[in-house]
Amino acid sequence: MKTNKYLSYFVLSTFVLLLASCEPKGLTEADVFAPADSASLAAQLKAENPGGEYKIYQLNEFLDAFMTEEGSLHNDSTPYRERSHDDTHNIYLYSIDTIRTGGPGIYIGGRITTDDYAGNFYKTMIIQQIVNGEQQNLRISVDLGSSAGMYQIGQEVLIRCNGLCVGRYANQPQLCTPSYNNNIFAMNADSKVGWAAGRIPGAVFRRISHMIGLPDITKIKYDTLYLDDLYDTSRGGIALKPTADAAGMDAVRKMDGRLVVLKDVHFTGQYLDNGTLKECVVGHPDTIGGANVFAPSTQNIGYPQSRLIGDQGTKTIMCSNSEYAKFAYFYLPGADKTGVSMCKSFEGTVTGILGWYLDKAETLKTGKLTGYEWSVTPRGIPGIGIADIRMYHEGNLSEPWLPSEFKPNETE
Repeated sequence: MKTNKYLSYFVLSTFVLLLASCEPKGLTEADVFAPADSASLAAQLKAENPGGEYKIYQLNEFLDAFMTEEGSLHNDSTPYRERSHDDTHNIYLYSIDTIRTGGPGIYIGGRITTDDYAGNFYKTMIIQQIVNGEQQNLRISVDLGSSAGMYQIGQEVLIRCNGLCVGRYANQPQLCTPSYNNNIFAMNADSKVGWAAGRIPGAVFRRISHMIGLPDITKIKYDTLYLDDLYDTSRGGIALKPTADAAGMDAVRKMDGRLVVLKDVHFTGQYLDNGTLKECVVGHPDTIGGANVFAPSTQNIGYPQSRLIGDQGTKTIMCSNSEYAKFAYFYLPGADKTGVSMCKSFEGTVTGILGWYLDKAETLKTGKLTGYEWSVTPRGIPGIGIADIRMYHEGNLSEPWLPSEFKPNETE
């Protein structure tokens, strides 16, 4: 019996060891992250470019070199979306410029400033590069769900752009691939069918992107300023009302993606409805587009929802959110089941990504730009993603805004 027992132990132990040897090896940092030293990075670039020729572009330099106004496909038999072109000023809100596949390597790099967990940056990331102390930023449209699990905020990435495209979607520049919409049954299909910027396949992006070192959020630059400063062009700010010409659009596009912290602001309790400011109301966000939450339903049309932010004076900016964000149905700071009367009592900071979203060329043709097209998109709220909205009741730090979700039975 004793011999058999020991024999059983021997056989079982051998079997367990064999199973263990079949298990895949766990990933190490060396498997995932590229070394941060320049010699190792140079070796990687040499391996990707046997001819030894490549260039790492600054982000604005990259846009100047490869993004044109008309793009590569404006004369295609199936052109851009009809709503894209303002023929009065020859401005294209949608465009695609193809980037050559062969030849010397074309690279861009920067640190990731966004996080897709809360849902406002679904299948989109933004990279930031600091040049002479100033931000340069670029959106990257990539078909990766929960990308922040791998591409974390603060992570430095280097991306090979050969074979990709650079384009604009609603006037916002981005690294992308071409995408053709042929849904003739869509709402307003006559103005939506056509070419537009699309997402880079996830497998392709993983192959062409290199993560350098480990994520370091301390290397990300935030421009902290008042709304007065934001709109002061003499101090590097943006024009409240951009000019509808090449120079004005270039300035807007170069500001897109900027990471800002807006000080001493509050939600006014208003929203933008087709160019008209209206008061937010109490109602179910499933059916009431003016509900006093961050982003009521658009009935799956998908356009960004805007809620107005103001300072103590007359300056305003929109807070833009997706109806698919995890906090879309949360009340605005100071809002509740009774309305929005307390919104102005909650003041603080709103952090997020600056943008100027415009998808209808006729707005440029008429020149009726209200100035509210500028927006800031937060990456989350306290408790959901990155706490980009920090408000306090009448400035009292001991009375912070506590996010609260809409409950249908509260309105009954």
